[in-house]
Amino acid sequence: MSKSATDTLHDIINAAVVDAIVALKDVSRGLPNALLRDLNAIHANTAFGDLPEAVQTVVTASVRHAFVTLKKEGYVVADAKSVQGPFRPSSGSVTSGTRDAQRPATPKPGSPRRPRPQR
Repeated sequence: MSKSATDTLHDIINAAVVDAIVALKDVSRGLPNALLRDLNAIHANTAFGDLPEAVQTVVTASVRHAFVTLKKEGYVVADAKSVQGPFRPSSGSVTSGTRDAQRPATPKPGSPRRPRPQR
C-alpha cells in the first residue's frame, strides 16, 4: 500500500531537518560554543546564502531527494518552466452533483440582488 502525501512529506521534512542539524554539528567541529553561535545566527529572515556552506549543500541535496521521492511515490512534480501561473483545475475535471446544479449562484458583492426562485 502506498503512503499518503502527508506521510511522504512528513518523512521528507523530517529527514531534511535532521540532515541540516547534523551538518550544523559537523560545521561546529564538536565545539558547543561554535554550535550555539551558528544556531543563534539562524532566524526567520535568514537567507539561504547566509547559511554555512555545508548546510547549504545538505539542504540542496534534501530538496533534490524530496522531488525524487515524490516522483517515486507517484506524485506529479512539474518544472517551473512548464507552469505558467497558479494551478487551476479545468472546469471539466470537477463534477458537480445534481444538488449543486439546481442551486442558484450566489451574487457577487456589489451586484444587484436577484429574486429568490419560488419552490
